Amino acid sequence: MFILANFVLATARVLDVVLYLYMWIVIARALISWVNPDPSNPIVRFLYNATEPLLYRVRRSFPFFPGGIDFSPLIVIIAIYFLQAFLVQSLRDLAFAIR
Repeated sequence: MFILANFVLATARVLDVVLYLYMWIVIARALISWVNPDPSNPIVRFLYNATEPLLYRVRRSFPFFPGGIDFSPLIVIIAIYFLQAFLVQSLRDLAFAIR
């Protein structure tokens, strides 16, 4: 059973790192949107391609943002924090319970 516990714990750690990195990608995308970035820049294209599918779904789910301000990055960051607190911690607790 310790092999399954180690696998679940490793999955939790990898998921935690992936969520953390994606949160910083969303933050970088939000910061870049404040200026007029060059759309042909590879970094800008990467940030746009990595975040736009999720941000578009959030914008579609919450179509009205007062004042024309886009709160979709903030909603995604809150969702990432929730996943880190709930899902990752639940996987860690499950791994320790299996041992």
